[in-house]
Amino acid sequence: MKATDVISDGFGRIAEAVHEAVDGLPADRLNARTDPGANSITWLIWHLTRIQDDHIADAGGLEQVWRSGGWAGRFALPLPAEATGYGHSAREVAAVRVDSGELLLGYFDAVHEQTLGFVRSLAAADLDRVVDERWDPPVTLGVRLVSVLADDLQHAGQAAFLRGALERGQGS
Repeated sequence: MKATDVISDGFGRIAEAVHEAVDGLPADRLNARTDPGANSITWLIWHLTRIQDDHIADAGGLEQVWRSGGWAGRFALPLPAEATGYGHSAREVAAVRVDSGELLLGYFDAVHEQTLGFVRSLAAADLDRVVDERWDPPVTLGVRLVSVLADDLQHAGQAAFLRGALERGQGS
């Protein structure tokens, strides 16, 4: 199995987890927070998608789907267009809301499609290309992809946990 096949499989698992966390939930559950400082399912899925979109576009020399697909306008968030959720305050987390899961999943699926297209276009040697020299050691494409996978899986797991808690009446 090629390394890029393994990476593609990882992104496929994120897609499964994201859909399981969002599918069929009404907006009030998607936007619910267990306390004023907590993240919602909406914020978690939006954030993991924004990070994937931002990092893959940067590494691949692509335009972010957030912009190219008109998703920033569809979400119409009261945040800067370049926001990804990194370092968000409780107030900013609360501002990330949707009227339905379809919006979240539409954006996620579009980013997932771009990600898979990019990953499947790579040769094994491409994974050694340095994509970020601000770190010591510099970050290679392979390391960046694994970092996105790890971050996205963590947030998808948090969303799944939150869904379970909300469905059992343990959250607001």
